Amino acid sequence: MAEHDRDRIKAQVPCSSLLKRQGWKVDLRESTPKAIKYRRGKGEIVIVIHEGRGWFDPLSEDKGDVFSLARHLGAPDFGSSLKAVAELVGFEPCAPVWQRKSRRQPSAGIQDRWLKRPVPTPASPAWAYLAQVRAVPEAIVAIAARAGRLREGPKGSVWAAHVDLFGQIVGWEERGPNWRGFSTGGGKSLFCFGKKDARRLCVTEAAIDAMSLAATEGCRTDTIYASTGGGWAPTTERHIRALVSRPGAELVAAGDANDQGDAYATRLRAIALAEGVAFLRLWPNAIDWNEQLSEARGDSCPAPLC
Repeated sequence: MAEHDRDRIKAQVPCSSLLKRQGWKVDLRESTPKAIKYRRGKGEIVIVIHEGRGWFDPLSEDKGDVFSLARHLGAPDFGSSLKAVAELVGFEPCAPVWQRKSRRQPSAGIQDRWLKRPVPTPASPAWAYLAQVRAVPEAIVAIAARAGRLREGPKGSVWAAHVDLFGQIVGWEERGPNWRGFSTGGGKSLFCFGKKDARRLCVTEAAIDAMSLAATEGCRTDTIYASTGGGWAPTTERHIRALVSRPGAELVAAGDANDQGDAYATRLRAIALAEGVAFLRLWPNAIDWNEQLSEARGDSCPAPLC
């Protein structure tokens, strides 16, 4: 087949078509308009990006276009993957009901965009969202804000910073009453707060879960509370390895109580073994730490200081 024919087929068949045809389902709770998460079976996850033209497996290094996705799903060779994709020309999967086209806007530098947003303060929209809607104690919100990890996002949302090994902002998680995403043009590393010399590292899947776990544990002074933002970039692993490289370190996998959380725990356990540090898998009593915290909203919570 001529190369221009392959390109035409690829342009007409989004990755979602292939996944839908093979029985994969959208996980709306864990999806964003720019990154749609599909699940099928235990521990099987594919995230579709680039408006359906690209994909990646968050639990491995696999990624690519619709042809490589066909290989990932079982096609034995490129010819078979080409046939599987060509058969889907004209097949239009139903889009998630919340999906909308993103507005094209010129993006300023990550640092500039971050610095232009105000720090949350008591009664500000982001503060109210965390404390009232997500049940995060104000003492924890104050700690994360003082650490420079939070900013006011648009329309009552909150931005939670991901930083590199040098403490520079590389991107941020975006959460709000009607929005869930990650900074356009930003990269994932770790959202984290706590004392810099803490030996215990708790890794969750979302910044709000990291803050919720801190509240649940009374914000232990020996702990850094961190989030991968639902992804696993090479910078994420380097950051985790650097934080547990000190003597006496302990790595705690505090992901969600589901297959993905267990898959994250497997990766973190491998890092702990490689670095020769203690490892613990910590499960929330609900699906995630924020849900557990929300269910216990009426209980008294400590007012800790990190």
